[in-house]
This record gives sequence, structure tokens and C-alpha cells, in this order.
Amino acid sequence: MTEQRVAVVIEDNVAHVEMARPEKFNAMDREMFAGIGDAFRALGGDPAVRAILLSGRGRHFTAGLDLEYASRQFPPSQDPGRAAEARLRHIEWLQDAFGAAEQARPPVVAAIQGGCIGAGVDLASACDLRVAHPQAFFQVAEVDVAITADLGTLQRLGFLIPHGVLRELTYTGRRMGAEEAARYGLVNRLADDPVAAGMALAKEIAAKSPLAVAGAKRSLNYSRGRTVEEGLRDVAAWNAATLVSADLTEAVRARLAKQEARFGPLDD
Repeated sequence: MTEQRVAVVIEDNVAHVEMARPEKFNAMDREMFAGIGDAFRALGGDPAVRAILLSGRGRHFTAGLDLEYASRQFPPSQDPGRAAEARLRHIEWLQDAFGAAEQARPPVVAAIQGGCIGAGVDLASACDLRVAHPQAFFQVAEVDVAITADLGTLQRLGFLIPHGVLRELTYTGRRMGAEEAARYGLVNRLADDPVAAGMALAKEIAAKSPLAVAGAKRSLNYSRGRTVEEGLRDVAAWNAATLVSADLTEAVRARLAKQEARFGPLDD
């Protein structure tokens, strides 16, 4: 993992992933994108991890794309076709870094303070849940630097907030405060200490059956954009294969005994 940009600590089945560039407001350069992607890909297959908390050190969650880094990515080329192919591969690499959060087996809780700007909205949209400080704000800021947002906001945020609101944010670049974001459903809850609140939520998730939670995340992701019938067939196949697990036996035993259930790790 690229530790100079991303720090990871695992404790009590919860991984805490921190963007660790506070002096630059966690602006995302190549090393930051690589660190995010590497972290979520590794944690997604770690049997010791049942939930992931994502946060940013310092004043802001993230200022988004590091514009100095972006300005150096596409030097002049004598072959427009080859230059376009290189840009396409680079954008897809950036997209994969955030897609790793969505594809990670454990749910991801984002704890947001200060600004969640540009690429930060792309990343937050790829997470399962979001906890924010009441004074935090979200900004789809790409339009202000003449870029069409291309790392997931336009594809994911419409499943979280009304499309008309998404279009307004995208076309104008205005800031949406955390309270407004909570009203629309982008933010699950507001907290004066979003990291502590996010950690509590992650620990609550981590205490549940990891197989059931993984299945729920898989089904929710699969069903998005598909018909109800397709989603039902998929989750039926999942449960037909997994209901024989030890987790079901343990959950029933613990409930009947009025005890806390203890679940084993998933396989790598």
C-alpha cells in the first residue's frame, strides 16, 4: 500500500482507512489514487475485516483532484489517437481506484468533515454509508475547472439523491451543506465527531454475520439498475448456496439463548 498517502489500521474486525495528506487537504495525486485502490482491494479480501471506515486527516475530508498532478498527466502528443487512448486508460485506472471501495466485500462507512469536493464526492458515492459533521459540505466542482465528472458521481449519486438535485449540483458546482445532504439521503447521519460516529456504525456492522452482510452488499450492488426480477433471482441463488452456513446456526442459537452471537471469519 502507498502508506505516505493512505494509512490503514485494523482493530476488532474494523479497518480504518485514512487519507493522510492533511497539509494538502488530502488532495488526490497519483500516489493517493494508488493508495486508495490498493487499500480497498487488500481489505476487500481480508477475512479479518468485516467493515471499513474511511476518513481524511485534517480540516477537510478531501479537496478532490490535485490540479498540479492533473496538469502534468497529458503532455502534448503528435498522435491524437494515441494520446486519446492513453487518456482513456488513465481515467479507467482512476475509476478503478474508487470502484475498489464499492467492490470491497465489507461495507464502507465514510466519515466526512469539512469539504468533500470533486473527486471526494466520487469516492463518497462509492461508499455504502456516509456520516458527516453538520458543517461539512459536498461540491461537484469539476464544472469549475471545465471537466465532466468522470469517476463515479454521475453514475452513482443519482441512486442516492433526486436526479434534479444531482443535475443542479453538477451543472452549477454549488456547495451542498451536510444538513441538505442528510435531507436528500446522501448522508445517513450527522455527528459532531463523524469519525467516532462512523467507527461506532462500522463496529455495529462488524458484529453481524459477515456472510449475511457480504451477501446483502453483493445483492444491493447487483440489483442497482436491474429489474426486480433479476435481483430476486440473484439473491435466491445466493441464499440457496449460503443458508447452510455456520452463521445461521450460531445466530439462531444466540437468539434463543439471549446471548451475543460469535461469528467466524470468511475465507480469503
